[in-house]
Amino acid sequence: MAYLASDRLKGREAGTPEYDMAARYVAGQMKQIGLVPKGDHGGYFQHVPLLAYRAKDQGVMVLHDKAGRTLALVFGADYVVSGYGQAAVLKMDAPLVFVGYGLVAPEHGRNDYAGLDVKGKIVVALAGAPKFLQSEERAYYRSARIKVAAAKAAGAVGFVSVGTLTGERLYPFANIVRQYQSWGMTWVKPDGAPFFAAKLPGLAGISVTGAHKLLGADTDKILAAAETKEGVVKGFALPWSLKAELHSEIKKVESENIVGLLPGSDPRLKNEYVVLSAHLDHIGITPPVNGDSINNGALDNASGVATTLEVARLFGGHAPRRSVLFLIDTAEEKGLIGAEYFAHNPTVPRAAIAADVDLDMPILTYDFTDVTAYGADRSSIGPSVRRAAATMNVALSPDPEPDEGIFTRSDHYRFVEQGVPAVFLATGFANGGEAATRFFMKTNYHKPSDDLSQPIRYDVGAKFARLNYAITRELADGTRPSWNKGDFFAAKFAGK
Repeated sequence: MAYLASDRLKGREAGTPEYDMAARYVAGQMKQIGLVPKGDHGGYFQHVPLLAYRAKDQGVMVLHDKAGRTLALVFGADYVVSGYGQAAVLKMDAPLVFVGYGLVAPEHGRNDYAGLDVKGKIVVALAGAPKFLQSEERAYYRSARIKVAAAKAAGAVGFVSVGTLTGERLYPFANIVRQYQSWGMTWVKPDGAPFFAAKLPGLAGISVTGAHKLLGADTDKILAAAETKEGVVKGFALPWSLKAELHSEIKKVESENIVGLLPGSDPRLKNEYVVLSAHLDHIGITPPVNGDSINNGALDNASGVATTLEVARLFGGHAPRRSVLFLIDTAEEKGLIGAEYFAHNPTVPRAAIAADVDLDMPILTYDFTDVTAYGADRSSIGPSVRRAAATMNVALSPDPEPDEGIFTRSDHYRFVEQGVPAVFLATGFANGGEAATRFFMKTNYHKPSDDLSQPIRYDVGAKFARLNYAITRELADGTRPSWNKGDFFAAKFAGK
């Protein structure tokens, strides 16, 4: 952790020389531990070609109506933009339609687009998803890909996201604005074309303050309704059209995943793989906070990478029945890109990947007595985690923060999308964990203060590594993990 979170590595942003330094360090550790290279061409590195894009400036967002009235939105107060990877200049002028949460969930009889004509128009949707949805399913429906795909399917030409009261509490708009010129990324396919899940422009993010300009006199009622359990917010055509102009920088960059293999001991099962993953990248250099601009990423995610390497070390040459693939991936902070590239282009047969356990941002400032395995109740991985944790007197707790949508926000989810049972393991809220986690999220998350000056308990890090070793061995020695019958994500993805 000391090396990976040092100022020398300048926040390990994907595509930078400093990330590459970190990658070489990790490959060196894998070699020292004795893992077999499982990247490209017999080495530890899997080359990941990337397209990077970011906002060149603040763009222009002007509301206008049929009477000729105009209302300019103010950057940083009303709206924020991000880069658009499909064109350096994007201009659009179209009517706005508000669609509530923009939720289309047939299994719940919910279609927020019902009765609304959005063809050729710009959709305005609340960020997030209603609270009645089960935790992981809520994460699915709140993800930008799913919301944008629903808008495109309905015929929209653009997408605008509006912040909610819950969203502002969790992710203050000012912090998003501070990082608006950070690079976004996607991966490049073998034919040279960049991968975009949904080709519908995301034009702007609107703050709670800016929402009043778009939604009018009933904005407070709309935002209050969004906070209720059902979150039923009726959509309507807005009196405005939006004239939007975005300017983006676009460039090609290169990065790498680091992949090491512990071959299994069983002659048959060694051809199946349990993946233990963690992202190496962080967010690099951003405008300063208290004079510091280097986002060291000590807990996010030098701690997860260190844990993954220590799990490999703990096997000590005593291989389990299945093989274990240690995947340290790039560009998680850009949208789980390195993991997605690997999931689409695995260095082992895709059908042979039995499970993924992802380690991202364990909070190591207190002695955890419980863990949360996001997605545990969706497959047989859950009982395996519970059994392994019980050997260390560690409890398995449910998602303590369903508003966060954690299940779709870390690398394991890219395996879920390929039909692979997967969980994301995090330290829990018991024994002071809630206070420690909330303090970190408010004070240090994605800020330069996530550095080695935090009161990091390295003995707790060792405990977390031992727990993950026990979980990995349980999965690699036991029955192949499988989705629970009738599971939501199995229905969405298991046919892949």
